[in-house]
Amino acid sequence: MAAQLLSGQGFTDITNVSGGFNAWTSETAFLGEEKGLALFDGVTSVENALAVAYSLEEGLKEFYESMAAKVDSDPARQLFHQLSQIEFKHQDRILEQYAEVTGKSVTRDTFEAQQVPEVLEGGLTTEEYANLLMPSYDTVTEIIELAMSIEAQALDLYLRASEKAQNEAGKKALIQIANEEKTHLALLGQLMEETL
Repeated sequence: MAAQLLSGQGFTDITNVSGGFNAWTSETAFLGEEKGLALFDGVTSVENALAVAYSLEEGLKEFYESMAAKVDSDPARQLFHQLSQIEFKHQDRILEQYAEVTGKSVTRDTFEAQQVPEVLEGGLTTEEYANLLMPSYDTVTEIIELAMSIEAQALDLYLRASEKAQNEAGKKALIQIANEEKTHLALLGQLMEETL
């Protein structure tokens, strides 16, 4: 079942573990499968789903900016700024998606007025990520690992939320955002390879 789900989402290098989840002995995602889904409770329209997604991107953008201010290393600071800009561009894409789906343009101010406070893309608060992951923040490799874990958590959250969407338009919008998270993960993977 899980292998089919991953295959359906475009993943090609899939290992089907004999014995299923109980046979898996390597790393796993942290927290429960319901974490973050409450953000999408009561989301009955694609407009609401995109507003929540925009808010999650804003939280992550602000997190990266706050981390840039805390680090001493110039390469680490530059990387946090770069990651923040990626989230800014993703917000632009969500605004474009909103206009495509609804036929109405919307401003950043409108979406920012609907924000979910202090929640990052994967459905956790800034403090929860810092407490769970606690990287040194000064090494580029650890920053990339942090970003990859947040993007992976976000991909998972958007896919789970799409399964619970109350209408087809909302489901499609969340799947499209999940696919963009997949692209972010691939770019971070390339950056990691260049760094090592």
